[in-house]
Amino acid sequence: MNKKLNTTLFIIGASLFNIVLMMAFFLLSLALLGKVLSEDTSATVKQISLLLAFLVSIVGTYGIYSLVVKWISKKIDMEKYFHPIFKSRRHKKF
Repeated sequence: MNKKLNTTLFIIGASLFNIVLMMAFFLLSLALLGKVLSEDTSATVKQISLLLAFLVSIVGTYGIYSLVVKWISKKIDMEKYFHPIFKSRRHKKF
């Protein structure tokens, strides 16, 4: 496999991992909210709790995703197996 295919597969895999992780965090947050909040809780509190659960899932996913990518970059020489996504721009002098 060449570098571009490795890069493409890594991006697809990392994106799927990120989506599944976010869904897991969100469903876990919803389950915890279901246990904590009663039926008598006002609609406003439920809406704010749902928004906070969504934000917690985003932050939690970002934290775990960052740790996993750092761990992978320590284990694997990324420059050897992956094509650079962003190329540095060279400034031309006129």
